[in-house]
Amino acid sequence: MKKQIAVWAALTAVTLLVTGCTAEAPAAAPAPAPSPTKAAAPEPAPAPEAARAVAYRKWGLKPFPAPPAPPAVKPVKRAPGGPVPVISEIPTRDKVVFLTIDDGAEKDPAFVRMMDELDVPFTMFLTDSVISGNYGYFDPLVRQGHGVANHTLTHPNLRTLSPEAQRREICGQQEKLRARYGTAPRLFRPPFGNWNEATRAAAGSCGVDAIVLWRESMQITNMQYQRGDRKLHPGDIVLAHFRGPAELKGRTMTEMTATMLRRIREQGFTVARLEDYV
Repeated sequence: MKKQIAVWAALTAVTLLVTGCTAEAPAAAPAPAPSPTKAAAPEPAPAPEAARAVAYRKWGLKPFPAPPAPPAVKPVKRAPGGPVPVISEIPTRDKVVFLTIDDGAEKDPAFVRMMDELDVPFTMFLTDSVISGNYGYFDPLVRQGHGVANHTLTHPNLRTLSPEAQRREICGQQEKLRARYGTAPRLFRPPFGNWNEATRAAAGSCGVDAIVLWRESMQITNMQYQRGDRKLHPGDIVLAHFRGPAELKGRTMTEMTATMLRRIREQGFTVARLEDYV
């Protein structure tokens, strides 16, 4: 009997081994997933004032104080049907001046970068005969928000022209600038500052709101003043030109502009947008 039991047990073991019906060992617990690496926190962007200070330092300048809010009512307005105002300054007590840059002959890409980085407003009085070879240069300046104004088609001395010839010079440039930059200019500057009543009448018929002259003009390293005290006054309009090394005795337009901004800052003034006041 014992022999039969032993034989039966051996046969059962062989059967289980062949069919694979053995007890399974418990599955091992899965290894814990590695914890994700914590991303480094992005560095905070510099504060606007700090970024502005860096931009000014790049050009060797100190930031300007923020200009006051534009006046609720513009201090220079053309009365309906009235003559076009002729201005060289804006009536204001705020320590602000207004930058205007004429002609458009020099087209320095560094100046476009400079104005973008410094965010100093200015108005461009453009002459078609000197910009028509490269209208595109002024596109980024327009996108930055700088004003576009009229400086005639060919830069003549308007006082030597007939009333109709003056009208062609002014109205023709109004249309050129409107077609290129989207709106007809409201401001006009006569070449050399020369004008007469025929100029005023022509400008008015072309849709101009003001004839803009100036109180100071930027030369190579210093300003030329019209007043005997040789100082800026609140509301002064400052004239400069798109000029390069050939006209500036080797200096670049950005160097000339930096010097002009430095002279304004040294006298405790800031720069405002002319179109907000006219």
